[in-house]
Amino acid sequence: MTRHPPYRGPRLFSQGFRPFFLAASAWAALAPALWLGVLDGWFELNTVFDPVSWHIHEMIFGFVVATIAGFLSAAIPNWTGRLPVRGAPLICLAALWLAGRAAVAASVWLGAGLTAAIDLSFLATLLIVVLRELIAGKNWRNLPMAGALAALLGANAAMHAEAAGWLADDGTSWRLAVSVVVILISLVGGRIVPSFTRNWLAKNGFTDLPSAFGHIDRLAQATTIIALALWTALPGTLICGIVLLAAGAAQGVRVMRWRGLSATAEPLVLILHVAYLWAPIGLALLGVATLAPGLSSTLAIHALTLGLVGGMILAVMTRATLGHTGRPLRADRFTISIYVAVNAAALARIAAEINSTWMIELINLSGFFWVAAFAGFAIYYGRFLVGVRRE
Repeated sequence: MTRHPPYRGPRLFSQGFRPFFLAASAWAALAPALWLGVLDGWFELNTVFDPVSWHIHEMIFGFVVATIAGFLSAAIPNWTGRLPVRGAPLICLAALWLAGRAAVAASVWLGAGLTAAIDLSFLATLLIVVLRELIAGKNWRNLPMAGALAALLGANAAMHAEAAGWLADDGTSWRLAVSVVVILISLVGGRIVPSFTRNWLAKNGFTDLPSAFGHIDRLAQATTIIALALWTALPGTLICGIVLLAAGAAQGVRVMRWRGLSATAEPLVLILHVAYLWAPIGLALLGVATLAPGLSSTLAIHALTLGLVGGMILAVMTRATLGHTGRPLRADRFTISIYVAVNAAALARIAAEINSTWMIELINLSGFFWVAAFAGFAIYYGRFLVGVRRE
């Protein structure tokens, strides 16, 4: 672990994961609650985005992007050995994210152009910071992270252009954003899930350890990238459906090689496997929906977004918060309850697409579980994020 000079400012801004994990979890609870209010007809949101587009935009470019910023803020100093971004620069970066949320909410008054400029400034600045740190630290291996941020910046710009009527709204922008996030999870998850599992199993005397990275992992990653590229650019085509099914199968074989069932005694490890299992499920469902037009792709998209993205984000935020604040890497009962809640949210949302009779009730139930999971994290883990590190 690299030792850095002591930090004298507010604890919340001593490390990037602290403000961004707290902001991400709070927004992950508030934005869907607002969306459910709109869906149930309680009120309207006056933005340049239509309600569905606002929901998609704020979950990706509000919630998910904040968690990516938090993850990179924690990981890059370990990758490069350089001083983490903290203090005033971190405050400015967090303020840009918050300004983006406020600008989108007030976009009717600000106008589409100014709203886009304010919102895009966060991702653009984050990209510059990440590139500077990786290049200065000569950490070429992780440059694809900067590429992913650039793709998300482009997708966000396209969503703003679609909302303003400058581009045709055919869904390409949000499909690109979802694809980039899923690919990131495939790449990063492919490192951390077997690694953390191997460490825990070895520590507890197990000899049947996760398989080393090999041809199956490369095949899973390659097919997933190709499948999601096709889904972004050519959704509904035969080749897209076939490659999505192949990607789902490859990811399924991959996750089975990580020995997740051997780690059931530690929920902090098990949740990584449960969350990642949504990758093969979601990709396979998306492939089936592509080949069978009668089946809604919404089911598959929520398997990937609520199940995979939501579950993996919650798994990583809890683990990183405990580890980086000097606490034991163990999941207590409350942590287990929010893990259960996020998976219940995904299951209820999928059930809503299957059972049209109870669709609204199941969507509301899904929203309740999701809000409970992330509000629970914000409240329970928030005290660790704003508090002093336990040595």
